[in-house]
Amino acid sequence: MDKRWRKIIFSAFYWLLGLLVIFGLPQLWINMQTRELSYSDFKDMLARERIIEVRLEKEDIKGILFNGPRKDIGRLREKLQRMEQEALASRGFYNKPRQPSLQDVLKKLRKIKEYRNQIVLFHTVRVNDPKLVEELDAKGVEYSGEKQGMFSEIFWGTIIPILFWVGLWFLLIKGMRQPGAGLLSIGKSKAKVAMEKDTGVRFNDVAGCEEAKEELKEVVEFLKQPQKFERLGAKIPKGVLLLGPPGTGKTLLARALAGEAEVPFFSISGSEFVEMFVGVGAARVRDLFNQAKQNAPCIIFIDEIDAIGKFRGGMVSGGHEEREQTLNQLLVEMDGFEPNIGVILLAATNRPEVLDPALLRPGRFDRQVVLDAPDVQGREAILKVHARGKPLAPDVDLRSIALRTPGFSGADLANIMNEAALLAAKKGADQITQDHLEEAVEKVFAGPERKSRRLGKNERKRVAYHESGHALVAFHSPNAAPVAKISIIPRGKAALGYTLQLPQEERYLMTKSELLDKIRVSLGGRAAEDVVLGELSSGAENDLEVATEMAKSMILRFGMSDKIGPVALARERSPYLKIPGMQEQPESMSPELAAEVDKEVRRILSEQYQRAKEIIEAHREALDLVAEKLLVEEIMSAEEFRNLVKDR
Repeated sequence: MDKRWRKIIFSAFYWLLGLLVIFGLPQLWINMQTRELSYSDFKDMLARERIIEVRLEKEDIKGILFNGPRKDIGRLREKLQRMEQEALASRGFYNKPRQPSLQDVLKKLRKIKEYRNQIVLFHTVRVNDPKLVEELDAKGVEYSGEKQGMFSEIFWGTIIPILFWVGLWFLLIKGMRQPGAGLLSIGKSKAKVAMEKDTGVRFNDVAGCEEAKEELKEVVEFLKQPQKFERLGAKIPKGVLLLGPPGTGKTLLARALAGEAEVPFFSISGSEFVEMFVGVGAARVRDLFNQAKQNAPCIIFIDEIDAIGKFRGGMVSGGHEEREQTLNQLLVEMDGFEPNIGVILLAATNRPEVLDPALLRPGRFDRQVVLDAPDVQGREAILKVHARGKPLAPDVDLRSIALRTPGFSGADLANIMNEAALLAAKKGADQITQDHLEEAVEKVFAGPERKSRRLGKNERKRVAYHESGHALVAFHSPNAAPVAKISIIPRGKAALGYTLQLPQEERYLMTKSELLDKIRVSLGGRAAEDVVLGELSSGAENDLEVATEMAKSMILRFGMSDKIGPVALARERSPYLKIPGMQEQPESMSPELAAEVDKEVRRILSEQYQRAKEIIEAHREALDLVAEKLLVEEIMSAEEFRNLVKDR
């Protein structure tokens, strides 16, 4: 649009705005001052001689009423009549008198100070009442007819609606010209395009997943030097699926790939394909791949692909139709009749068990890269990455922190380093020390200290014996992990104390004896309460849940029961997303077999509980020493614990 047309539109807009201000605002102000009456209320006011003057229109009646004493209305009418005569005399002989409007009458009446707040402008809908004029004459009310002006009718009935629709049309046209906006762009892809300089992440910034990095480095190399592979007849992978539990770095690795590839990188979430309109998701998939083909070679990254890639499995059309059409379009784009040369699809999910088999087959996702929880070397490398730019004290040993955090993900370790920095800043330190890091591990592992939760003398004693029982049973169980720390300081939501055990080496398998020892240690706190205090408490709730779940897993999943035999009666439905405390869904069993399983679970728990009580009774002196010291100092290190229980 050139400057001349812009100037014309600008001027027209301000002319229309001026007309609206001149003619619209006064009428709006009058409407705000007018009281709405029903016709029956109007007749009642007329009968009580409260009406001063009215204007009779075809469908409406407008007028002025008086809320003051009835005796004053005669004097008010006299004053109004005198004002009108004075105004008529001031016009002169040659000026043609005109009928004053209700607004003019209202202004005159409100000049009478003592009645200013008792004079009201009203409006009512007119009904078929032939005797209305007679009643007005009988009450001495001034009345006259009034017809709405033609310009007012045209302005409010024609001009304003036209201006509204024209303005709406201009807004829609303007929105359609902007990329990704407007009603007609609902099928457009919402993918964000990132070039090499935008992510700021490289493979050196990702640690703990060296195998996954090697897989993706090969993809980067193919994009940069395709002839190296093509001369041997190799084809570029069409898709790479990143699998793993939350927090293991799938999205971070995708960002690092974008930084290393130096090619266009389209990033989008799986949920952004799905809308309430059927077919929108499929249209967005088509538009995304069309954009990618125009910028090939390039990478498309779809985060949380399970939002659109769920197993179809004979679902009827209806609520799932939109998602299924989106998935079908994605399958065609990845491996249909038309090849997507130079377009690599990278996707991430933590729910691979729900993905459609057609999506996982070779030719679509050729590679599945697993990012599991890192081992001790990986955790140390991750801690070093997140320690960059942080002032660490010379005594900091990240290896020991890595050993204290088995099963932690990359996100957990990043949180530990951040919590350590916050603790150091809170205490006014210039550097992050080993104590800050260990305290951060405890805060992430067990929650923050609850210093405001003050326990009574009896409860502190019970918690001290409970935690001492866990530690003592662990010390005398040959296959249990060594005790690293004992505390009776309340932490987190419900923990009144905790016993920290750390394995001496990274473990990926557990034997039957190790599982039984773990169950025994879990029941050690309850056994100590039973032996020493002679009464059980609700503090062993979580211990019982953990012990019961392990016993069920031994029987249902691992086949470690001689009576039930080597049979899998439950399977892991979701390997990466687990609800704490929720047992996996068991397979269908006969009532007799289910009863046998229950008996075996109770037998394992009863035997290990009895063995825990035997250890407590045999080493009662050591138990009392540990509990008494905990009541005084509240925290006990591994070395202090070993010195107390050794040879006792």
